[in-house]
Amino acid sequence: MELTADQRWELIEKISEKTVKFGAYRHTLKDAIGDLTVRPSTGIPVAIAVLYGFWSIFGSFAGTLFTDGFMCKIFDEHWLPWMQSVFPGGLGNWFYAIMVDAGHIQNGMLTASDNSFESFGVLTSGLFVPFGVVLPAIFIFYLMLAFLEDVGYMPRLAVLIDTLLHKIGLHGYAIVPTILGLGCNVPAVASTRILETRKQRFIMMALVATFIPCGAQIGIMQDVIPESIGFVMLYLFIGYFVMGYILNKVIPGRAPEILMDVPPYQKPMLKNIKRKVWMRTSGFLKVAVPFVLLGCLIVNILYLAGTIDWLGNVFAPVFEGWFGVPKETAGPLVAAFLRKDLAVAQLSAIHMTKYQMITSVVLVSIYFPCVATFAMILKESWKALLGSLVVLLIAAFGWGGLLHLIWKLMGVA
Repeated sequence: MELTADQRWELIEKISEKTVKFGAYRHTLKDAIGDLTVRPSTGIPVAIAVLYGFWSIFGSFAGTLFTDGFMCKIFDEHWLPWMQSVFPGGLGNWFYAIMVDAGHIQNGMLTASDNSFESFGVLTSGLFVPFGVVLPAIFIFYLMLAFLEDVGYMPRLAVLIDTLLHKIGLHGYAIVPTILGLGCNVPAVASTRILETRKQRFIMMALVATFIPCGAQIGIMQDVIPESIGFVMLYLFIGYFVMGYILNKVIPGRAPEILMDVPPYQKPMLKNIKRKVWMRTSGFLKVAVPFVLLGCLIVNILYLAGTIDWLGNVFAPVFEGWFGVPKETAGPLVAAFLRKDLAVAQLSAIHMTKYQMITSVVLVSIYFPCVATFAMILKESWKALLGSLVVLLIAAFGWGGLLHLIWKLMGVA
């Protein structure tokens, strides 16, 4: 027997009356906190406080406590002097320069480096950058992110930022690849699959590759330009929304609304957090360490062969005229394709003003993505890769030139 629509609903209602029991709803403290963190009037201040705490712990643990207080002493006072004393060849030898220390010119003489940042050897900087600077930064970042995910805060952050992200053709779920990108761009690109349309995925991949510095790079920035890192992040943050707004206007396609289930807050599970941190940290090390070592090797060979000097001379009009940075920036830009954290470390050895250093770090950030991110975007779509490269070139020349213009208008460049 066929039932009409009204008859079906009547049957459903009768079954519900016999099977479903309704009790008195008790509004708990957990429910109240959940409501407060999802409403814009109260949720936005909470989000700002959470992200500020996130950043403060990240900087204090990774930079001040672990890197400066522990790893710098091990590498600069023990490992580097030991390698300089036992490795065959010594200053002036090409193999020694590649593997341990190329040295620097001081008062017309070749002088040994006194810290692992400036030595740029495969066995000195190549090990110090991933283990001494990057590993603590990545570990604390992923630990805090796993905690926020497990406790149930991330869906609420997605709801809060949904309206703002719609201005650039995305929605609240885009906060996931954005925050993941601050740890490592590779899983961030992979996580763009949670976005529904091809337009949204392309915009997100382009923005991640261009304006989201990875945790490794942020860790090095804290060591190289601690007093200016806030300005760099603000400039990249503005670029993220400006470029996203432009891409949303010029790229055809849909940007659907978000439909999300916001779960209640829950007690984080230590097992889940340990699994997430281990998976993400070990994945980072498998990618980072080989590319940092390879980057040191390739860049040192290019320096010894004179290739970096040649590139600097060829592109000097662009570097000095358009971006306002020294032509020696060519070396770090070559290294940036392998590892951006290594590139920022190399910038510390170039004599620059504070404003040139900020511009150089911004250029490294919006320059071509590291080769691992490059490969991940290619894996997702070769069309997305070509489109992202176009966005990168426009952003690098437009945003880099604009920053130089700002310095000139301020009278500091």
